Amino acid sequence: MIRVMIVDDQAMVRQGFAALLAAQPDLVVVGDAPDGAQAVTMAREHAPDVVLMDIRMPVLDGIEATRRILATAPGTHRPKVVILTTFDLDDYVFEALRAGASGFLLKDAPAAELVNAVRVVAAGDGLLAPSVTRRLIEQFAARPKHTGQEPGRLAALTPRETEVLRLVARGRSNAEIAEDLVVAEQTVKTHVSRVLTKLDLRDRAQAVVFAYETGLVSAGA
Repeated sequence: MIRVMIVDDQAMVRQGFAALLAAQPDLVVVGDAPDGAQAVTMAREHAPDVVLMDIRMPVLDGIEATRRILATAPGTHRPKVVILTTFDLDDYVFEALRAGASGFLLKDAPAAELVNAVRVVAAGDGLLAPSVTRRLIEQFAARPKHTGQEPGRLAALTPRETEVLRLVARGRSNAEIAEDLVVAEQTVKTHVSRVLTKLDLRDRAQAVVFAYETGLVSAGA
């Protein structure tokens, strides 16, 4: 079972999402919170696999709540966070991804998309389809560079793994990368998995952010 927690300051939103998710045979809602502060406490108590996190909330917003929830010691349980937003790719989404979120979802997305998002993120994939990733990159690249990531970490990668990371950051799907490098798609999946492990990244969404933060990929490159 995939354990889900819902965080939103609107009770009707929480109740609606909870009813939808609870109706799925492989999902269970372990709690809900009306603000970021309660979300941090509840995440530690209930150890959800996925947290659906609103951004604009009282007491503590979703970005800081995401940062605190994911600020755990290596080897300890860290849930995946999906940001819920009413705006497509607004500034808050970029900051949330930098804080460690695994992806984002519009609040008015169809019910099937919400259910699928939980399953995709729980499986370890970032909730960024290639087409969405490309749009994300376009806007991410236009913003001032942040240097919080350590470029030296790239030294842990082999040349092929570095190339795979570069292609992931450019929004290429596994199939597209396989075609570019003339290898099997399963080989690409293996490379991506090794990249995430070596760099201690949770998913492809974080890989995109890391590649830009370190300067591996830049606008127009």
